[in-house]
Amino acid sequence: MARVTVEDCVDKVDNRFDLVLMAAHRARLISSGVPILVDRDKDKNPVVALREIADVRIQPDDLREDLIHSLQKHVEVDEPEAEVVPALNPSAASAASDAASDVQFDRMTEEDLLRGLEGLVPPAASDDDDRE
Repeated sequence: MARVTVEDCVDKVDNRFDLVLMAAHRARLISSGVPILVDRDKDKNPVVALREIADVRIQPDDLREDLIHSLQKHVEVDEPEAEVVPALNPSAASAASDAASDVQFDRMTEEDLLRGLEGLVPPAASDDDDRE
């Protein structure tokens, strides 16, 4: 096969800049050990990548998605929304809400906390501590 040129690939990828980005990404993939889809014929990785695009051995849309995914720093995972499950027994739901309202928390001011900390006594030294 003769050497591939950019004109052979432009009909597969409309934008030349996108073509360069995708071919460079595919060449990096080939350098990292991904199997090639065409004969190498002593060509370097960028030429092999262009030949793969020209022969439609690799889909440009798939290559574009792979390029975008490789450039993302944070990949969002679509997780299902939490569903509110209604209670089977209405009296059980009211009992749960009553139990939640009965919970009381102790409130402590900063002064009370400081007075409590001042009243703490350090632990007594043991005989094992004196030997060290």
